[in-house]
Amino acid sequence: MAESLTCDHAAARLWSARTAFPAPKRGCGASAGWPGMAGRDGWSGIGATRAKRVRAGHGMHRLIGRWFGKASALAVASLVGIGQALAQGASGGITGETHSNVGAPIPWGVGLQPAAGPVKEAIHDFNTLVLWIIIIITAFVTALLAYAIWRFRESANPTPSRTSHNTLLEVAWTVVPVLILVIIAIPSFRLIYYEDRAHEADLTINVQGRQWYWHYAYPDQGELAFDSRPIPTDELKPDQPRNLAVDEPLVIPVGANVRVLTTGQDVIHSFFVPSLGVQKYTIPGRTLETWFRADRAGVFYGQCNQICGTNHWFMPIEVRAVPQAEFQAWVEEAKKKYAAATPGAPDVARQLAALAPISAAPIVAAPILAATSETRRD
Repeated sequence: MAESLTCDHAAARLWSARTAFPAPKRGCGASAGWPGMAGRDGWSGIGATRAKRVRAGHGMHRLIGRWFGKASALAVASLVGIGQALAQGASGGITGETHSNVGAPIPWGVGLQPAAGPVKEAIHDFNTLVLWIIIIITAFVTALLAYAIWRFRESANPTPSRTSHNTLLEVAWTVVPVLILVIIAIPSFRLIYYEDRAHEADLTINVQGRQWYWHYAYPDQGELAFDSRPIPTDELKPDQPRNLAVDEPLVIPVGANVRVLTTGQDVIHSFFVPSLGVQKYTIPGRTLETWFRADRAGVFYGQCNQICGTNHWFMPIEVRAVPQAEFQAWVEEAKKKYAAATPGAPDVARQLAALAPISAAPIVAAPILAATSETRRD
């Protein structure tokens, strides 16, 4: 009877552990239907098998831990390497020449376009700051995750902790992210207001977005105004980039603070030249202000980056920065060239008549009132 109870007790323990063996019969040893068992009670074979399995599981855990550690180290090294490459110098990424005279996208470009003026330099500095903050956070979280997986694995902690609250830890993971956001917010607001407007402008240019070309006007140079349209692919010259070259580029003097006043004629467009650090919407009925400066001569390309209709993709911008003497010569020549080209309003009466039914009465167009532009002063 004592032997039977002992065997029943041992069998219940094994069954509760969800072993792969079937429920034992009453009795013990080989006569009870457990073949291959040795020893007085017949359980030494099962114990040895379980010990082998546990050792094999620990070995697998160690192997996974080693591979995870190597993968984590490789990931951290890659992040640091990419961060150093992207952050090298405030005037370029890991691609492109720092002092290139062409600001345009390049094949397989990764970093920001090289800076051609102080606004873009400030953008590069802020980008570098945020990039390093992201790298540090990513490395810290990766290391913390790896430590937690290794330190609190099942083999080292068979009985997990039931801690659910920790005041110091909860305060820390609330205060630290707030401090990080403050560190990012201060230079961010400074950059926004730095880009907002030019306090001592040497030149003012009115930029109007139209479907799907740009209209430029130089109010400081009298009635100088012209349209800038993209050049079709079949008309490009060998040195002109596809989808970026225009027939009449925007010309500015090197080293001049250029105030840009933007407005829209039909829908919202966006005046965007990456290498000069300028991006501003052109909104119908409103006038927005920004500025930029080119510190070296060159050609800097951009595009409308606001979805504005069918040909949004083909609305490039070309800015040519030239020495002051060359700019003055261009102004005199441009005044003669564009003297007869005056921006006329569309013939609304003819357009409405073409849309009206033939039997309808003649449509008289109402006088076109000039839209009042509201300059943003925030």
